[in-house]
Amino acid sequence: MSSAPTTSTARPVGFAAARERLLPLFAEIQAGAVERELEHRLPREEVRQLAAAGFGALRVPTEFGGSGLTFPEFTELLIELAAADSNLPQIFRGHIALVEDQLVAAPSDRRTAWLERFVAGEIVGNAWSEVGSGALGVSGTVVTERDGGFVVNGRKFYTTGSIYADWTDATARLVVEGRPDTEVTVLVRTDQPGVSIADDWDGFGQQLTGTGTIVFEDAVIDADQVHAFSDRFRYQTALYQHVLIAVHAGIAAAVEREAGEQIRARTRVYSHGLAPLVKDDGQIQAVVGEISSIAFVAKQTVLGVAAAIERASVTAADRDSADDLHANIEAEIRSAQAQVVLSELVPRSATLLFNTLGASAVSRTNALDRHWRNARTVASHNPVIYKTRIVGDWSINGTPPPFVWAVGTAKPDAPAAP
Repeated sequence: MSSAPTTSTARPVGFAAARERLLPLFAEIQAGAVERELEHRLPREEVRQLAAAGFGALRVPTEFGGSGLTFPEFTELLIELAAADSNLPQIFRGHIALVEDQLVAAPSDRRTAWLERFVAGEIVGNAWSEVGSGALGVSGTVVTERDGGFVVNGRKFYTTGSIYADWTDATARLVVEGRPDTEVTVLVRTDQPGVSIADDWDGFGQQLTGTGTIVFEDAVIDADQVHAFSDRFRYQTALYQHVLIAVHAGIAAAVEREAGEQIRARTRVYSHGLAPLVKDDGQIQAVVGEISSIAFVAKQTVLGVAAAIERASVTAADRDSADDLHANIEAEIRSAQAQVVLSELVPRSATLLFNTLGASAVSRTNALDRHWRNARTVASHNPVIYKTRIVGDWSINGTPPPFVWAVGTAKPDAPAAP
């Protein structure tokens, strides 16, 4: 297999070139965001446009045809995309994780093949979570051998992005006769008869992320797409949370942008206001000052987490060393600290938006409520109350955070989750 992909059109590389290429597309995505929200139209075309423009290969090294961005540079663009439409970065969340997993993997034909797929515009979704009464930490989705290969059977929910994707990254239990069961990750093609995906996510926010159900019925998996879960890159939990806080930063930026647009356009004022135009009213300016400050703090906080993740990506080459452990602890703690703060600040910003406008702001036509709904929904992922305890224990006692955790039904004789 070749060490670099064959592409039809070579793209300029680096942050400035990537930003110049993507910003016009982000503007188009932003222009249609309200209409998609009101119509519940899944952004299938927008996802494919982003993939074609190289968004899914921004972190891929230049020698493979990617843009070769650092993680902080990539985060800058992730926040700008979230400001255009907060659904889009979350759609790419599973893809972003698999890119990172391959970046830190040892050189191999499989790694090269995946980096080439990312550059070619192939997209990966996520399928880790299960609902119902499954045991804590034990996957109900099962991989078994058949005809010299493997098949997977099971049902997943919260499968963000998979409805748009070429592949889904799923967790499962490998069951092979005569061997202990093993928790694995499997990469499954979504365009085969054994995979069905439903847009049945009914959350009040982030409604277009495709966070619904996947059913696997004897879906075929190539042998080289089955790997032990324990082999995954170590800073994955921090990275998954990082995408969500980047979404928060984008929402905060969108709130500031739309506050300015709405206020500058207003000609009607209240008799007990402070100026003949709303944009000149000191009370209104003070509220927007708080909105703007939240947007600034959110972005800088997320970029700080991105720097910690970058350090973890560098030390990954020396896995389990003291430096690697320190970098992974820092990435996990910083992402949790950011989550704790932004889960309060960004929904507040989305509420403050309505303090700057009149009753017309609650019109469904403007869909300004989407910012609060989206921010509150993002804040509900990976419940923040557990993160505050983890950060506090680390701050007081130096206790390392859990790098992997699970959701399920606790059995009476089962050990507590880490």
